[in-house]
Amino acid sequence: LLFFFNDTATTEIYTRSIVGSVRCVQETGYQRRVHGISFMKQEVLTAYIKKYDEELKDSVIPFWEKYGIDKEMGGFLHYLDQDGSVYDTDKYMWLQWRMVYMFATLYTSYKQTPIWLEYSKQGFEFLVKHGKAEDGSYYFALNRQGKPIIAPFNIFSEAFVVMGSAALYKATKEEKYKTEAISAMNHYISRIHNPKRQWEKSMPDKTKRLAFGPYMILANLGTVMKECLGITDYDEKVKEGIMLVVDKFWNEDKKVMFENINTDFTIDLDSCDGRHINPGHGLESMWFVLKYAEQNKVPELVPKACKIIKALLEFGWDKQYGGIYYFMDVLGKPHVELQWDTKLWWVHNEAILSCLYAYRITKDKEFWDWFVKLDEYSFTHFKDPKFGEWFGYLNRRGEVTHTLKGGRWKSFFHLPRYLLFAIEQFKGCLLYTSPSPRDLSTSRMPSSA
Repeated sequence: LLFFFNDTATTEIYTRSIVGSVRCVQETGYQRRVHGISFMKQEVLTAYIKKYDEELKDSVIPFWEKYGIDKEMGGFLHYLDQDGSVYDTDKYMWLQWRMVYMFATLYTSYKQTPIWLEYSKQGFEFLVKHGKAEDGSYYFALNRQGKPIIAPFNIFSEAFVVMGSAALYKATKEEKYKTEAISAMNHYISRIHNPKRQWEKSMPDKTKRLAFGPYMILANLGTVMKECLGITDYDEKVKEGIMLVVDKFWNEDKKVMFENINTDFTIDLDSCDGRHINPGHGLESMWFVLKYAEQNKVPELVPKACKIIKALLEFGWDKQYGGIYYFMDVLGKPHVELQWDTKLWWVHNEAILSCLYAYRITKDKEFWDWFVKLDEYSFTHFKDPKFGEWFGYLNRRGEVTHTLKGGRWKSFFHLPRYLLFAIEQFKGCLLYTSPSPRDLSTSRMPSSA
């Protein structure tokens, strides 16, 4: 184990975490025993660790360090073309705060590189100074100088303030970061039933829906707050969100995760938004649920989360061209969004994480097989061998449609988080294996694409 970790403190913490995971798995009926690792399994896993580590430290982090830090005005530049050149300077809060989170998390969980912490700190200072409205909410976007340009209509600004501030508190133990994380979390929870508040444009006669997004993000915020701040204040609210995700938005009959359900928890199959499915959201939410189950010792969530992952992968996979669809209609009717059949980087990042979390916990080889398929598709189609980092958008056939590396929806978040957390899952798998024949003895080595 010390071979993979740089210090004994990290090793001790990680060992305690994995031991807890094993206990959790045993309680679900997925009986696994800790024992030696076969040579081939160790070889395969260590090869994936090397592949992902090199992609993170040699390609992704350097790209954003070189081009994504606004050293003149503060904060970050996230409108980056293929070669890192800046093509716009507006600063969207949810993307800016994601970068605060990511640099702080890399500092605590990957390598204690002081400049990464400084990037995160300067981002925090810029965004709190310029981005916070008088009522404590956060504007949705600023110009480069920090002047607000879009009102605080979107609840996800606060969501990533929570994550960024909490990660900085974990890295520094400075009280101001904890205070900001708690303030933003309180604002987020207060808005969850009316996310857009006075900026909601729908008229009274429009059908009221519960949207999946705020509740899946709440599941993630809960684990981040507990991990970084060590508090239990939000446990009940987070539990409510988790239960809505797995019991209400998940539909056992259709075997999909609906993006929108009626306020009485029924589904509407007569409208486009009622039939709308986002496979990537559902898959991302399931590794949140698995992490929550381990952190809070709720083993009964594991089998259901794993069943959902399998169903969404089967439903969302393009059997002709490969990759996971961006949007789908549960009945196969025309989708109102013209980009429905595109393939996005983050969908595949999150799908891989859901497979790795599920595999580490259950040792069900089906998850490993899906991981290999998704890994090969992702590294073959999204990775840019010329300038580093990854493309974000492909057409259905897997051809790049946008050369950008950052924009209004893409920044330094999904890709580095996926690479970092995948490394952690590989290392976790090295601590115990599944009984024969459910092992990786027949798995091929990862491609270097």
